[in-house]
Amino acid sequence: MSEPVVVQGTTVASPYDHGTTSAAVQSGAAPSGDFTKGSKQEVRCRDPFFALLLWGNVGAICGVVAAYGTAAFEKVFGDQNSSVDWAPYLYAAAVTGIFSLILAAIMFLVMMKIPKFMIKTSLIFVVILSGVWCVIAFIGGNMIGGIIGAVFFLLMMCYARAVWSRIPFATENLITAMTAVKKNCGVVFVSYFFLALAFGWSILWTIALVGIWDDTITCQQVGDVTQCSDPNYGILFGMFVSYFFTHQVIQNTIHVVVAGVVGTWWFAPDEASSCCSAGVCDSMKRALTTSFGSICFGSLIVAIIQALRALANSARANDDGNAILVCIAECILQCLESIVKYFNKWAFIYVGLYGYSYLEAGKNVFTLFKNRGWEAIIADDLVSNTLFFVSVVVGGLAGAVGLILSRTTDWFEQAATNGQAASFTLGFIIGLVLTSIAMSAIASGVNAVIVLFAEAPAEFEENHPERSRKMRETWRATYPGCM
Repeated sequence: MSEPVVVQGTTVASPYDHGTTSAAVQSGAAPSGDFTKGSKQEVRCRDPFFALLLWGNVGAICGVVAAYGTAAFEKVFGDQNSSVDWAPYLYAAAVTGIFSLILAAIMFLVMMKIPKFMIKTSLIFVVILSGVWCVIAFIGGNMIGGIIGAVFFLLMMCYARAVWSRIPFATENLITAMTAVKKNCGVVFVSYFFLALAFGWSILWTIALVGIWDDTITCQQVGDVTQCSDPNYGILFGMFVSYFFTHQVIQNTIHVVVAGVVGTWWFAPDEASSCCSAGVCDSMKRALTTSFGSICFGSLIVAIIQALRALANSARANDDGNAILVCIAECILQCLESIVKYFNKWAFIYVGLYGYSYLEAGKNVFTLFKNRGWEAIIADDLVSNTLFFVSVVVGGLAGAVGLILSRTTDWFEQAATNGQAASFTLGFIIGLVLTSIAMSAIASGVNAVIVLFAEAPAEFEENHPERSRKMRETWRATYPGCM
């Protein structure tokens, strides 16, 4: 009997030999090559310095808000005697929000029933979008935009043709992740809790920014023009880092929680088989304690890059510096941000599964892509397209509900803006955001499944034989040379 498998504190006796992959290969599972299997790490706080930075950041913003008192708050939310009536927008937001949550749940069931069709539809949808972009650019007389759009359209057609045969395996990845999330639906409520937290942080940070802005920027009236002094870019950079740092931590905490839950379901299904299972509660506890420093470490790197981008964008808007150099800097920073975000997405899977520090998790990511790079990227990208497609569909339908409300009620009769346009836009944004939050749990689950299928096919076969059989069959069909 080999050593028991442990995932973040959950132990499961296993009859398989984890030193080799013979049992897995004999049963048709994906081979691991020279893959280094992850292991449960000692229970202790990882990267605690970065967790202290995060709490220091939140404390500093709270201090700024306290220092400036109610003046900044009133400026953010406007005069109480304002003629703008916000009630219609609140009513429409409530109705479209409830509709979006219900429709997101229905779309979840639809994806469970016809996942392959949804993946194919979303892939075709992305190709059509790139073609529409090309056509609109040419019709508008933008030749450069049209040519770029045509290139992207051709590239997307080639991509769709190349990955079409990979859809069955991506489908099984999606079904497996959705099964785990469905068994532990509490992770979706965790996601909405952190969404509310992010909204509260945005309000708090905005009040602090307004207070600092009023204190550091001086404006004077020159004729009919109001001239203001240039902003202090050092302070502005610090505020941007503060904002993005906290938001990245919130997003990545959700990712880590879901990874831990899927890992528990994979290795110990009895511990992860209800809405508020031990797997959900324990994963959230670990993400907010022992693994919180690692989450903050990776989040800070992205936040600094995002802050530099925001600073470059602000400088370009104010015509400060060489416009060409600023534009080049923005482009480079955007590329760096995308790379680091994608790296973090996989690194945090290892943090959630095994409790690695951020740098240790990063080493495992390099090993993962050395052995399974393109397969993991394709499966992840196909599922991401599907979840984006579902979010857009729900957003569009929620916008339609908002439009119906504007036409069938008197809520927007006194609105200063176009009621129909405002209600549709509000409904679309709410539907898109709420569905994206719900779908993010599935996306994180898919990433965890990709890693676990590479690392622990034997445990999957033992605990979920039916799901394991289907994933092995599609793997064999998609990558026959790897068996």
